[in-house]
Amino acid sequence: MLDLEIVPERSLGCDAWEFVLGMHFSQSVAIIQSQVGTIRGVQVLYSDQNPLSVDLVINMPQDGIRLIFDPVAQRLKIIEIYNMKLVKLRYSGMCFNSPEITPSIEQVEHCFGATHPGLYDSQRHLFALNFRGLSFYFPVDSKFEPGYAHGLGSLQFPNGGSPVVSRTTIYYGSQHQMSSSTTSNSGRCAVPLPELPLSCYRQQLHLRRCDVLRTPSATLGLRLHMYTEGSSRNSDGSLSTRRVVRFGDSCQAVARALAAPARLYYKADDKMRIHRPTARRRPPPASDYFFNYFTLGLDVLFDARTHQVKKFVLHTNYPGHYNFNMYHRCEFELTVQPDKCESNALVESRGAVSITAYSKWEMVSRALRVCERPVVLNRASSTNTTNPFGSTFCYGYQDIIFEVMSNNYIASITLYQPEGTRPHYAVNSIA
Repeated sequence: MLDLEIVPERSLGCDAWEFVLGMHFSQSVAIIQSQVGTIRGVQVLYSDQNPLSVDLVINMPQDGIRLIFDPVAQRLKIIEIYNMKLVKLRYSGMCFNSPEITPSIEQVEHCFGATHPGLYDSQRHLFALNFRGLSFYFPVDSKFEPGYAHGLGSLQFPNGGSPVVSRTTIYYGSQHQMSSSTTSNSGRCAVPLPELPLSCYRQQLHLRRCDVLRTPSATLGLRLHMYTEGSSRNSDGSLSTRRVVRFGDSCQAVARALAAPARLYYKADDKMRIHRPTARRRPPPASDYFFNYFTLGLDVLFDARTHQVKKFVLHTNYPGHYNFNMYHRCEFELTVQPDKCESNALVESRGAVSITAYSKWEMVSRALRVCERPVVLNRASSTNTTNPFGSTFCYGYQDIIFEVMSNNYIASITLYQPEGTRPHYAVNSIA
């Protein structure tokens, strides 16, 4: 049984780890993975068709804990203990819930002190006792309802009949809305979302926005608006910075702009090579390599010969994709000028199309009039050849490859320089 400390409006955890409000989904998963054997039977719940409208949830049924994440920001907004019998709970070192200690109204008031009169939900017969950033829910028998207006403590219960906490929620803000666990008809809990806590920065750069720099028909590079820890901070405790990386930049220049990558990955093979006109040529003797920036949702591909940027990959991190949870969502803004339609060039003038991480391919393809058939991409690891999430579809347009999921959301965008347009550089050999 987990023995955890509650910190109202902040966290639930122990000396070794804690779930902190505002932390990213991937950081919560990393904690669970580090506690394998202690935390078991974990479930990830999401909506495949409406991933932006329904909350992303990590459910731990063997511990009676549910972590609820905002589906857009993918950061933790509610910690819910829905089965009090499966976990020990403390506050400021004082235990108020365990197999030996029943979390009655008297026990809660003894541990947490006095608060304002609670709120009553007559439809569900639940009484909520609210502290800042913390709520306790008590089921109340209908025969005690007439006196609820004076507060739960004013009701008279028979000996041993005092109500016991059935559910506890930790959240950011002053008061939790009671209605259906604050879940709206869309399946999304309407509660405030705190900024990423400083304890979760971990000396990494985090992305606010990524602007794709383009001419009317070609990509030049990326402008990344980022934040991290620092001495000269904003009001939220972060240090903002802005960097530009372009095609042709050296690996040293990219490392200076974005810091060292989280991982260096060498391409073992190129499964898309067969679709190129040069597919029959001998493959290069060296492998191209990626700088993986997981907290930026970005991969940068370098040419093995010149060691210069040749490709950018922007990830949207939707649940149901093969790479889900590897990256934070890249909040990109891409403006594409559609190709001229030859048959109607004199009578038609289409404006630029704005594309973000939340755009649906159905709308994008209609605006750009993408006609090419997609290439089917089925990912699988070397140790597990099955992919439970199914195939994705890759559409090429100008110098962009859109990877699209079956639910019509864009999984990733690859920006590249066509081979005929790449400048040739004189590069000294690297020892």
